[in-house]
Amino acid sequence: MKKLFRCTVCGYIAEGDTAPEKCPKCGVGADKFEELSAEDAEKIYRSDRTNDIHMEIIALAAKIVALSEEGIKDNLDPKCVAAFNQAKNEAWIIKQRSKTELAGHMKLGKW
Repeated sequence: MKKLFRCTVCGYIAEGDTAPEKCPKCGVGADKFEELSAEDAEKIYRSDRTNDIHMEIIALAAKIVALSEEGIKDNLDPKCVAAFNQAKNEAWIIKQRSKTELAGHMKLGKW
């Protein structure tokens, strides 16, 4: 496992043997980076795939919303419109649930 360094200005996480010469996000120098403990680095590495899964779920929920809106606009019949409205509302809940989980991960340093 490589070392991880956090920019103390913007929170960017860099991976390597040493901190980067300059932060890829905010541009500050290497002196503004702190090396993460092995425990904190492990949290980040272990949560990487879970975070990706949540982002995929968010993207899929957005596709469900777009498809549902297309079906609502088509307005074939009331039952179809009701099903599309329900799917759209449920997709919002799914999306928000994953966003909440990601926010929780960020607060715990798992990003």
